[in-house]
Amino acid sequence: QVQLVESGGGWVQAGGSLRLSCAASGSVIRINAMGWYRQAPGKQRELVAALAINGTTTLSDSVKGRFTISRDSPKNTIYLRMNSLKPEDTAVYYCNARLITQNYWGQGTQVTVSS
Repeated sequence: QVQLVESGGGWVQAGGSLRLSCAASGSVIRINAMGWYRQAPGKQRELVAALAINGTTTLSDSVKGRFTISRDSPKNTIYLRMNSLKPEDTAVYYCNARLITQNYWGQGTQVTVSS
């Protein structure tokens, strides 16, 4: 199994920045990709950013130019740097780890952006 623990969420004013962290433990050698999803009130969970084991990154159109996903492989940790935050970025952000046949999720961390 893989365990994921997110941190770094909080409350910021519009235009501010936050950095989310997701530390993976357990069967980390089986992870093929990791990413960040978010779910706003009344909305479906959506992909924000993903990072494959080969280094390929994917960003949602809504965050391109503002968010950056990165990794620290020795620490089995990924990060999401969020700049120029907007109120519409308010959501619970979930870390995801994808294995060949399984997906694992963190508990989520709340990001609230005030106007």
